[in-house]
Amino acid sequence: MSLPEAPRINPSILAADFVNMQADLARIATADFAHVDVMDNHFVPNLTFGPQMVERIQATSPIPLDVHLMITDPDRWAPGYAELGAASVTFHLEAAADPVALARRLRSIGSRAGVAIKPGTAGEPLYEILDEFDQILVMTVEPGFGGQGFMAETMPKLHALRQEARRRGSDVWLQVDGGISESTIAQAAEAGADTFVAGSAVYGAEDAAAAVTRLRDLARAASLEP
Repeated sequence: MSLPEAPRINPSILAADFVNMQADLARIATADFAHVDVMDNHFVPNLTFGPQMVERIQATSPIPLDVHLMITDPDRWAPGYAELGAASVTFHLEAAADPVALARRLRSIGSRAGVAIKPGTAGEPLYEILDEFDQILVMTVEPGFGGQGFMAETMPKLHALRQEARRRGSDVWLQVDGGISESTIAQAAEAGADTFVAGSAVYGAEDAAAAVTRLRDLARAASLEP
């Protein structure tokens, strides 16, 4: 699979119509990945998809899946999502017993390995192990529910991660998820994000494909080097 260039727009299907999932996946065919939020009602207070649903989405989606696991014990469960064919599997640093070993396992199966951190989790513990991951997801809301407001106070952490990645020559992707819209995406891009999860900003638009293009253009303009 050839990798899409930055900026990447990954619509969250948490904002899609679950009854008409195939049609709503088709609406975002111009996006880079479909972002799939897996929640277990334990690590976060919400329950969404499981492996069987993700397998069906994988079979139906016109674009690769970017699976975000908001679950306990990802060391046990995350490899199964890679085995289903997900292009990218992201687990939470706060939930993993051995994040490096898990990332290596995901890569060995053939998935890109991502690690996510909550708004209150520091980014510094990741500095020494950046190259173990293909993607770092900086949550810009508390994980668990869609439609929350963007937390601008997470931007210094994102910026510091971008600076550290540049210093180390790392090509790790920096993703943001939560409250990303036309009014916030430039701020995240300026801070160093190159991959953006957007739910209601895409699925709430009459033309989802046009919304994807607009978000991509806004991120590209904001991330241009001076």
